[in-house]
Amino acid sequence: MNGFILVKKETGISSNSVVQKIKRKFNFSKVGHLGTLDPMASGLLIIAINRATKFSSYFLNETKSYQAEVTLGSSSDTDDAEGKITHISDIYPKFSDVIKALNSFQGNSFQQPPFFSALKHKGKPLYKYARQGELISKPPREINIFDIKDINYKKPFISFYIKCSKGTYIRAIARDIGDILKCGGYLSKLIRTQQGCFNIEEAKNISDISFDNIIPISEAFPNLNSIKLDEFQTKNYINGGLVGIKKEIDEVVKIFSNEDKFLGLGLIKATGLKLKQLV
Repeated sequence: MNGFILVKKETGISSNSVVQKIKRKFNFSKVGHLGTLDPMASGLLIIAINRATKFSSYFLNETKSYQAEVTLGSSSDTDDAEGKITHISDIYPKFSDVIKALNSFQGNSFQQPPFFSALKHKGKPLYKYARQGELISKPPREINIFDIKDINYKKPFISFYIKCSKGTYIRAIARDIGDILKCGGYLSKLIRTQQGCFNIEEAKNISDISFDNIIPISEAFPNLNSIKLDEFQTKNYINGGLVGIKKEIDEVVKIFSNEDKFLGLGLIKATGLKLKQLV
């Protein structure tokens, strides 16, 4: 039993807790999630089962979309609603200034990660240092904001849809919006609506999930072309050999055996096809 489950995570529960609940419910031997959602956040959480965990990196690099809400007029030490309020302001900007501030994030930029994050320093997550009063600053990381739309502003709340690259902290965007508008801001609500080719409409609550909801690994890459190998090529591919299928431009493809069994992903280069990830 290998594949992926799309969970509609509720607020107040950690991503790891979801993993453990799925593992116990179905008695799977290996389970992992493909991109953390903070406890206060909800929405789409992709769960990998057994051998599907080998393909995690292909999803972690995918774009993600969120419906976010930022509360203006206050700042918190965690940049979200779970932290302690560190600053209160009586300044509330005009809607035109809010639009301008949000639009300034579109495109490529460098983002300073929050002090409370899972990024590590000397093998230890930053949030553990922060909880002990030691704030470790990490170098800014390049991110890409592809789209910000459906902006609504009802003091003190801003809500908007955002599509972004991997490694983007929406909490940090909330913090930075507050800094730009000189009033402070923190993330008060976050719903992940999309990750790669999957969206929240396909997800289910943990209590409603059954074996029928498991997505086979081969169906999790709809944007990749498929190649069927003959018997000799299948043996060669499985053993890590180079298969004589060539292409001038590198392409990752789904590989099927001569018996139509999904074998994994392959990389076609000018020199031939080679194994990239075996099931």
